[in-house]
Formats: sequence, C-alpha cells, structure tokens
Amino acid sequence: MLALSALLQPVALLARGFRNAWLRDTVSWIAMTVMGLFSSLLVFTLLRDVLLLVAAGMHAMQLMAIDFSALEKNSALLVLAATLLITVAGFVQARKLAKVVNVTVPLHNLPQSLHGFRIVQISDIHVGPTIKQGYLSRIVQQVNSLEADLVAITGDLVDGRVHELSQHTLPLAELNARHGSFFVTGNHEYYSGALDWIRELDRLGVRVLLNEHVQLTHDGATLVVAGVTDYSAGSFYADHLSDPSAAIAGAPSDAPKILLAHQPRSAEAAQSAGFDLQLSGHTHGGQFWPWKYFVPLQQPYVAGLHKLQDLWIYVSRGTGYWGPPLRFGAPSEITCLTLVPFD
Repeated sequence: MLALSALLQPVALLARGFRNAWLRDTVSWIAMTVMGLFSSLLVFTLLRDVLLLVAAGMHAMQLMAIDFSALEKNSALLVLAATLLITVAGFVQARKLAKVVNVTVPLHNLPQSLHGFRIVQISDIHVGPTIKQGYLSRIVQQVNSLEADLVAITGDLVDGRVHELSQHTLPLAELNARHGSFFVTGNHEYYSGALDWIRELDRLGVRVLLNEHVQLTHDGATLVVAGVTDYSAGSFYADHLSDPSAAIAGAPSDAPKILLAHQPRSAEAAQSAGFDLQLSGHTHGGQFWPWKYFVPLQQPYVAGLHKLQDLWIYVSRGTGYWGPPLRFGAPSEITCLTLVPFD
C-alpha cells in the first residue's frame, strides 16, 4: 500500500491529461485522496521517529527505563490511527458546504451611506477533477442568500481548461449582488489558460479586473473597487504584470479603496498605492495540518484579518480546496465582510 500510494503521487497531477472524462475523474479522486493520506502518514512517521530518537537518548543516559518493543508497536499503531482519522475527518470537512464567516472592517473616512456595505468573498474554489457544478451551485446559493452589495472572487476559481470545465462553472451566472460580481486571476488561472477564462467569466456576467478599478455609486457615495492580476502573472504574460498602482490610477482620492489581489504578498504594494482594504486568498489557511505552519515561508499572512500601517488585509482560507479533498484545522469559508466607520 505504501508503494502504491507513492506511485499515485505523480498520477494525481497527471490525470487531468487523460482524454476519457470518467477515467480522468475516477483516477483523480483516488490519487488525490491517497496524496492526502500519504502526506499525513509521512508527517506522523517523522514525528514518531523523533519520539523514538528522544526515547533512545533518554534510555542511553539512563534517565528512563523503556520497553522499546512496546513503544515501537504502539507508536506505529498510533501513526496509522491518526492518519486515518485526519483523512476521514478532513474529507468530510472538505466536501461539506463552507460556513459563512462574518468579519467587520473599520475604515477611516467611510461615508455614512457606506456604513454596513457588505462584500461577500469567495476564493480558491478550484473547480476541476473533484469539484464540479453541484459543489459550486451550493456555494452560489449560499452567497445569494447573504444579499451582498458586492461579490468578490479572489482567484484560483478553476483547475482546468474552459472546454473541460465550462459546464461546471455555469452557476456563476446566477450570482446576485446589488453592484455585481468581480473577479481577479489567481496563479491557477494561468496554469489553465487565463485568457480563455477571462473571456468565459465575462460571458457569465462576472467582471474581471485586470490592474484596473471601477467606481461604484452607493446611496450617493463613491466606493473604488480595484483588482490586480496574480502576483506571478507577469511570468506568463508580460502585459499582465501585477500592478496595484496602475489599478488605482485616476481614482478619486477621498473615496474608500478596496483591492482584490489573489496573493497576500501584494499587500506592501497595495499599502504604498493607498488602498484601505485588500481581499486575498491563495493560502487555503494551510488546508490541512501541519502545512499552515509552512505558509509563512512564502506569504506574509496565512488567514484572517491583519493590518499593515493603514491597510487592512483579509485572507480567506478558501471556499473549496486544492488537490487532496481534505481540510483539517483550516475549514473552508464564505466570507461576509461588513464595512463600518473607524471609531
């Protein structure tokens, strides 16, 4: 089983190239699930090795009398039990509908008519081998029930080409908000044919913001909503280089400014450009233990609300999942952000 799970790791990533849809999805389900199981097994095996090493050291220094036979057996069983527990619990957590997380964001100089303005953010759904139309439809229904003023989709919507997944992204056309739905590209859009997806989202009625902004008029007040391409987009298309300053160019200086940026590490440039709030995703909050502890090696923020000088940054844990259909210790979310004046 260990050898089989090791062999399935590359298959999990290569299955999307299979022409037969049933075979592609079946292999993806099996291989991706085993990838998650293998990951947990590896982590717990390493922790077990550390435990055995410490126990051996203490025994050598005559600090503790240890029955190594019993310790090795019991710790091995514990590794298997913990791995199975995380895999089963993580699968259930990943496949159920994301919970609504309510967040209040206080902004300086927020006009009274924008007090209570509600943005519903969804992110990192990863429609693809194991996430299909039904999964996305449930998300859209939940989003619509929140009666948002604006829907923000902060990237990594898909894992596949338009011709493979267009029928599964159709529910996006049903998104309903007072000022519409807005989208920014994530790194996975560039792996999946970003230009085609930009056209497809436009066809579905979702506005894609490519280093640009729109000015919304809400009960007489102006709100600037901008979006940048993914932090890595410039390595795919030179004219897609992520640029928060370009996204805000020409915006009224006295209006609140919100930036949609897939990766949290856009925050420094967003703060320098003069934004008040940045909405991001990308990290999945680590998705399942213990990987959230490694996210800071690449990103300045893992999940939740943070502040960089005058800029608020909210990082979603994601509304779907990537790869293994597992979430453990980092539940998915549909985020409802409410703007209020800063006291």
